[in-house]
Amino acid sequence: MLSARLIFIVVVGFFAIGQFSKAQDATATAKKPAVAKSVKMNKAAKPAPRGADWVKRHESFNEIIKKGDVDLLFIGDSITDAWDDTGKATWEKHFAPLKAVNLGISGDRTEHVLWRLQNGNVEGIKPKLAVLMIGTNNSNGNDYTAEEIGGGIKAIVTELRKRLPETKVLVLGIFPRNEKPNAQRAKNAKASEIAATTADDQNVFYLDIGQKFLEPDGTLSKEIMPDLLHLSPQGYEIWAAAIEPKVKELMGKE
Repeated sequence: MLSARLIFIVVVGFFAIGQFSKAQDATATAKKPAVAKSVKMNKAAKPAPRGADWVKRHESFNEIIKKGDVDLLFIGDSITDAWDDTGKATWEKHFAPLKAVNLGISGDRTEHVLWRLQNGNVEGIKPKLAVLMIGTNNSNGNDYTAEEIGGGIKAIVTELRKRLPETKVLVLGIFPRNEKPNAQRAKNAKASEIAATTADDQNVFYLDIGQKFLEPDGTLSKEIMPDLLHLSPQGYEIWAAAIEPKVKELMGKE
């Protein structure tokens, strides 16, 4: 049988080995880099393309841009897109003489515009001014919060400044929609307020002309927006009259 002294030595040895092992584990844990908590990506600020027909339209813009001689850009969704249709007469009168190009695509959200900017829509040009009005399609349903939409618009402004450092940017507040003030209109207004924080009044400017489309009580007339979203010819005249002085000022056309 083992003597009491030998048993004591064995127990102490096992205890020491256990303590040493714990110390090694603690040291190894301390050396491991901290695992960063995952940050939820704002999907309104994550560049994304759409379908094949949309890509063809995007590529047609790239071909127009390659021709150069562009001093003014309008960037947006269907409301901007329709400068070539419902608003064509107004466009020809007010903006075509300023060497303007329309980069609006119906149905676009902030992430789609962001993708277009990163894939050729502004490559090789140095316009004097870019007019941006985007975000209303992001506000449909509960897919996006006002903070996400505002963040998406800010991401577009950042991209424009990166790719067109000599170009001034005029950010327009998202136009009002729906007959009466409601939750969606409020969401867009809040998103616009967030987007407005990009303005430094040196390179980036903000202008909210929403009230120009509304009656004094906040009602949106179907004479201005027949479907309470898209502008009539009269609506495009209002838009042009509301921004033309600022556009010419920023382009040095006064």
